[in-house]
Amino acid sequence: MKLRRADRQLQREAQTRAWLRDVVRSGLFSDERVERELRAVIAADLPHTDPAVAPAWIAEATALWERDALDWPAVSDYDRLRAVFGRLEAEGIAVLEGCDDHWAAQATLDGVAADVAGLIWFTPVDIWHAVDEPMLEVNIWSRDGVNQHEGAPLVSQVIEACAAEGLEAHFDEGRLEIAARWQRRPSG
Repeated sequence: MKLRRADRQLQREAQTRAWLRDVVRSGLFSDERVERELRAVIAADLPHTDPAVAPAWIAEATALWERDALDWPAVSDYDRLRAVFGRLEAEGIAVLEGCDDHWAAQATLDGVAADVAGLIWFTPVDIWHAVDEPMLEVNIWSRDGVNQHEGAPLVSQVIEACAAEGLEAHFDEGRLEIAARWQRRPSG
């Protein structure tokens, strides 16, 4: 029984470290927030691990990120995504990165200028997925908060912006899938 408990502990630790890797590489949260959340996860999920290991685990995840980033292309998918988002914002579409949920997206949409045509938004989980897999899923809403459908003008506009930056995108099951990895550089 002890071996099985130890195996479960090792598996949970590996899952926690994989989650931490994605959180760190997303670049969404402050160092303080990452440590606070990691300590909470360790306390809840790893009862035989002292939460004081959090800074060391974060430093290790950050060092691996810095090392891996050295092998990324000069212009990464993240750089292309930034160009897409800039293009869309210039065309009157707001972009909300790392949005908590649809309520937060709606609150943002309610607070933007009336001349904004729509909003694209995606959650931290969407970003964490794109850290590991070459796909960022985004929601596309019209100005009135209606989720857009395949072939809608806003969807076509976002697909065209992606294509202009060398990224493929297609609409699937209510969201746009952009073939891109979240390769945000540690300094970016």
